[in-house]
Amino acid sequence: MIKAILKTSRQWISIIAALFFLTACNSLPVLDSLSWETVALPTDSTVLDVDFASPDHGWLVGTSSALLETFDGGKSWEQRPLALGDLDYRFSSISFSGDEGWIVGEPSILLHTTDGGKSWSRVSLSTQLPGTPYQVTALGPKSVEMITDLGAIYRTQDEAQHWTALVEEATGATRNINRSEDGKYVAISSRGSFYTTFYPGETSWQSHDRNGARRIQTMGFDPNGNPWILNKGGQVQFSNGFLEDGDYAWDEAFTPGTNKIGLLDLAYRTPDEVWISGGSGTLLCSLDGGQTWQKDSTVEDVPSNLYKIIFVSSDQGFIIGQSGTLLRFIAPPKASA
Repeated sequence: MIKAILKTSRQWISIIAALFFLTACNSLPVLDSLSWETVALPTDSTVLDVDFASPDHGWLVGTSSALLETFDGGKSWEQRPLALGDLDYRFSSISFSGDEGWIVGEPSILLHTTDGGKSWSRVSLSTQLPGTPYQVTALGPKSVEMITDLGAIYRTQDEAQHWTALVEEATGATRNINRSEDGKYVAISSRGSFYTTFYPGETSWQSHDRNGARRIQTMGFDPNGNPWILNKGGQVQFSNGFLEDGDYAWDEAFTPGTNKIGLLDLAYRTPDEVWISGGSGTLLCSLDGGQTWQKDSTVEDVPSNLYKIIFVSSDQGFIIGQSGTLLRFIAPPKASA
């Protein structure tokens, strides 16, 4: 009898929580425009990264050795299988500088092209490499920067013939790592309990305690190079420079609207236009640098968590979800009347 009562109570709690969630999601105003469209991909692999050699010619990578190419700016994609043996690779990052491109992934692999992807060659990596290649950034002709999932950073300027270590020690196991355009890194500890930063010219990572009780989901940098935080439970926090002790000056944390759903990534299209993606097709937008928020309801029927937002340029952007979900930016948003 008691078990039946407890079961019924749990069911009512679940229903009430669901109703509260739906009310919370509907509390934000809705954008009065269509800014994203779903792109059909010839794969159900989860896309992990995308980059372009030119505005029309681009590549995306993902799980199960997924490598796809577009010649129309991302409207359509075709698979490009690679002869890499029997191993199944998780390609985590791709970066181009003109026709020269690089791909990294797990198990440990680095691929290189100099002809826009017509051919790819495998670059040998040391078996003593701390961690697995996690992110790669093309810096120019023959020059690339690579970071592992343990925070070891390396750079080459001779097409990967020789590498220079930028940090003396790796930072350790990480949840995720992001890089600013000017070469700063922020890495979150595997449990989200603290974060570390690296600035160009330094030789070590600097550790920082998290700002509150909530664990960190992800972090990145705004166009001015200041970090932002997405905490567990849908909380957002921006920074606005430094304190006298050299640490970041953080604004008060907030939750956009009253939406408690998990937020997974944040990206700036312009200094004022900010996008946040999250679970269950959540997509939010701010047109005033993060002060007020609106909901993009055009993707609510997308049955996917939206993991990552990538703006290749202010006119070209993509949102990556699970199991082959890809959204393409098509027009600037308009605020609701």
